[in-house]
Amino acid sequence: MNVSSFRVDVPAGSVLFKQGDEPTSAFLLESGSIEVTTEHGSTSRRLGLLGPGDLLGEMAVLDDSPRTATARALSDCVLMPIDRKQFAERLTSADPVVRALLLSQIARYRSALAQLSGQSDAPVAVARSSDASIALDKIRLESHLREALDKGELEVRLQPILDIANHRIAGFEALTRWTHPERGPVSPAEFIALAEETSLIVPVGDYVLDQVCGALQRLRKYREGDPVFVALNVSGRQLDDDALLDRFLQTVRAHGLHPAQLKLEITESLVLDYVRVDSIITRCHAAGLRVALDDFGTGYSNLGHLHRLEFDTLKMDQGFVRQMHEPRCLAIVRAVVTMANSLGCDIVAEGVETPAQLQMLGELGCTYAQGYLIGKPLSLDEAIELV
Repeated sequence: MNVSSFRVDVPAGSVLFKQGDEPTSAFLLESGSIEVTTEHGSTSRRLGLLGPGDLLGEMAVLDDSPRTATARALSDCVLMPIDRKQFAERLTSADPVVRALLLSQIARYRSALAQLSGQSDAPVAVARSSDASIALDKIRLESHLREALDKGELEVRLQPILDIANHRIAGFEALTRWTHPERGPVSPAEFIALAEETSLIVPVGDYVLDQVCGALQRLRKYREGDPVFVALNVSGRQLDDDALLDRFLQTVRAHGLHPAQLKLEITESLVLDYVRVDSIITRCHAAGLRVALDDFGTGYSNLGHLHRLEFDTLKMDQGFVRQMHEPRCLAIVRAVVTMANSLGCDIVAEGVETPAQLQMLGELGCTYAQGYLIGKPLSLDEAIELV
């Protein structure tokens, strides 16, 4: 057998590896055919016949266990060795649920193979890794989230947004909260991220929209001549859904609302796909919906966003507001406000916590302020009292 770093030549009849060998690498079969067998005493049982394009030896590499079968060339073969690090790096970076599922299947396969070859009469016990525990917790939490959604147990809170010049509440940002029956309050960063990993974020988003429209319908009774708006975050997975805007508009109209009362917030991490986001903004404007660029000033900031995408509102990251006492940061805030006003955009300053910050933002010409000074996230009844 001729072995190099990038090629393994295996003559017909040769053994590539034997049952019980320690794993060194996996292989991609480029040409030829290989028989995989398991042996018990003098009895040999064929497990598979592999041809060009097949992987072999990968299972032992993935879980770092001795080979459970023997691989023998039935004809002259050429294989490409795959270093175990290549698998290890991908496995480490994989979603923990996917990783746990894969390792669970390998464990079950080894158990079945051990019984088949007569090595054991009982299933192989597999110790649960920390990764597996994390994965099972995520699976369990996702199931509970689906149940909470089905039962209408997710709560939509409304954080007020102040019109600085007129010193009145102009609108709210919708924030989703979930109180787990056993764990108590679950961080939005955890359960929203979990929903975004799957298509679950789509029904969650539809649920939140329906709750928001119901809230706007009630709020309208108290501000008929001066309706408030609600800003609603949308994720990348939601934007991938071509029917999203149609469902949004259908829900808005079913509640008897004007589309301008709803503002969609898109985070900066999504706007790098200019073609897709520009199409979404164009469709929103045609339908009367407004669009905000959320977290402006974070790691993805780029003036190209503002040059190429016609946002109605910029939401300035709270990190700038908190550091306005520093001259350089104040100069940046002033420049951002001036730029937004020149572009015809509203600007919302997030994280406003002190009267001094609010006064300075007003003097700079900032349109809106949001933060604990203005108000914490409120229930619908509390929001009605506020307006």
